[in-house]
Amino acid sequence: MKGFRKDITAWIIIVLAVAVIFYLYNHLQANRYIDHGEDEPMPEELHPIVEEKTETLIEKASTININVVITDTVRTKKEQRELYEQGRSEGGQVVTHARGGESYHNYGLAIDYALRNHDGDIIWDTNYDGNNNGESDWFEVADIAKELGFKWGGDGNFKDYPHLQMDFGLSINQLQQGLRPKKEAPEE
Repeated sequence: MKGFRKDITAWIIIVLAVAVIFYLYNHLQANRYIDHGEDEPMPEELHPIVEEKTETLIEKASTININVVITDTVRTKKEQRELYEQGRSEGGQVVTHARGGESYHNYGLAIDYALRNHDGDIIWDTNYDGNNNGESDWFEVADIAKELGFKWGGDGNFKDYPHLQMDFGLSINQLQQGLRPKKEAPEE
């Protein structure tokens, strides 16, 4: 009987520990996000943290002689739908698999970038090495961005080399339901 009591006590302690961990995890998550519900209007500008990190990205790249140009930030659902149709019902090459409301751009959490060469032209050449260090400037920018907390579209299955996003741990489904990251950095 004594062994049975020890087993029950051990299981009670484990269950309580799991419950406390679950509660703390959910409490911390609640402090990171704001739930606006499905009627929340779409953002019209970049999330402040994304905007700040974008500026830092441009500055850091310039210190190694790379001129980064931001080519796209927030998109409306309509703009996203039009991009989605490219290469499908419209001419051109497929550039996205995200429909309207399915892109982090729609929520102010993503940017697209390109490079400006020494002649002042905006280029999309991922092999360009304008700072002549033997490395692709494009990939150097992606590495800087990842150090700043961005996720890079070049790492996904569908290679979207110009794309950088900060999802703050939120899925597109959660964003569609109205969950949004807070405007300031979460307290650790």
